Amino acid sequence: MKKLSYETLKEIGYQGYILENAPERVLQFGEGNFLRAFVECWIDKMNEKVGFNTKVVLVQPIAPGLADMINDQEGLYTLILRGNDNGKKMDDRRVISCVSKCLNPYKEYDKVLAYAESEDIRFIVCNTTEAGIQYDPACQKDDVPAASYPGKLTQWLYRRYQKFGQVEGKGVIILSCELIDNNGKELEKCVGQYVEQWGLGDDFAAWLKKEVVFCSTLVDRIVPGYPRADAAQICEELGYQDNLLDVGEFFGLWVIEGPQWMKKELPFEEAGLPVIICDDHKPYKQRKVRILNGAHTSMVLGAYLAGQDIVRNCMKDQVIHDFMNKTIYDEIIPTLTLPEEELKAFAAEVTNRFDNPFVDHALMSISLNSTSKWKARVMPSFKGYVEKFGKLPACITASFAFYIAFYNGYKLTDEGLVAKREANEYVVKDDRDILEFYAAHKDDSVEDLVHAVCTNTDFWGEDLTKIEGFEAAVVGYLKDIREKGTYEVMKACL
Repeated sequence: MKKLSYETLKEIGYQGYILENAPERVLQFGEGNFLRAFVECWIDKMNEKVGFNTKVVLVQPIAPGLADMINDQEGLYTLILRGNDNGKKMDDRRVISCVSKCLNPYKEYDKVLAYAESEDIRFIVCNTTEAGIQYDPACQKDDVPAASYPGKLTQWLYRRYQKFGQVEGKGVIILSCELIDNNGKELEKCVGQYVEQWGLGDDFAAWLKKEVVFCSTLVDRIVPGYPRADAAQICEELGYQDNLLDVGEFFGLWVIEGPQWMKKELPFEEAGLPVIICDDHKPYKQRKVRILNGAHTSMVLGAYLAGQDIVRNCMKDQVIHDFMNKTIYDEIIPTLTLPEEELKAFAAEVTNRFDNPFVDHALMSISLNSTSKWKARVMPSFKGYVEKFGKLPACITASFAFYIAFYNGYKLTDEGLVAKREANEYVVKDDRDILEFYAAHKDDSVEDLVHAVCTNTDFWGEDLTKIEGFEAAVVGYLKDIREKGTYEVMKACL
């Protein structure tokens, strides 16, 4: 079977959209599965729908990477998006042709820096993992390359300043996709530290402020990546060998915080794509964390104790499904700031995503580090509800009891805290001090256990017994869980 290439696509009569030649206007630090299923997806569709006419140059951020494989396939790869769309099972396949090449900065950094002098480059995209946006003072201006991504970026931007510093409009728009708060602003801060450390001057600092836009963004798409189990079958169906197959969920959303004039340069809206350019991305991030992640955290521990193992099956159980929906629509959405219809539409899409027939999302994997997750994802909705309505939200309060019941193990091992679901054992995984706390309280009465958890300010940053009625309500729910099980408690909340 021939490898994927432009020539192979012509030979097999591929009927999809292909762009063979276009200006290289995007430089992207990161060549992994996520960006190729996310950013390149939108650029490829803009090329097709509105004549964006742009190629992307990829740069692998660490020494081991995909550059050779990407270049061997002339930048081409097949993106497979799977999931539900308005109740219809989707398995969409598209050859992505917006990538021109991939550079390895550890072998050809001169070529990466040469793009700083390109008249065409206008956008920089990055996803160098959460650890990527960090200031490392060991990096020096003349390193080839600087070890940190912000160091490399500063070197690149300084070269561009040297070439175009006196020409208006030759800066770049930087779209940061790392999963940290205010990713673009944090990246800008790191670059500023290198400007000072390396003595690059006030004029360069002023040019950065005037000509370079650092955008914080929110990215949302689940990307399992290379489909190892059925790759051979997929290639047989496609008619070519593709070693860069990339699989993502059908849903996708990109929220970019930036000035409104960017909509003309990045015509996502004109192309009908789910990309929002707005003045503040934080409400959208809050929506995702509180609804999608909050729904996971408030539901999965109780659902696991009720006998479920994967998210999709929870959506097929009416009681668990209804419990989750009541949590979202009655207790979380009323505490959020975006328009109610937008929030409800997002919530409906969350349910649709949880029911994805192609993804077996294990409840136990979601259960990892549930203490910090409950605090970050669920606590803000809980407190917002109490503040707004002056009473406890029943489902969220019950979810706190589910959390305690799930963590109520009986044996601490190197792997974690061993607990039981009926006759079967499972292992709770969290920070060691948290597991040691629960192990120390394994024989407590319900009242003592709940009191110990609620008053642990290291967990929650406050004493939860100060919230009127909360401790007593959790005690009641935990007693019901021990007598009747989490499923009956969920049913009673409806």
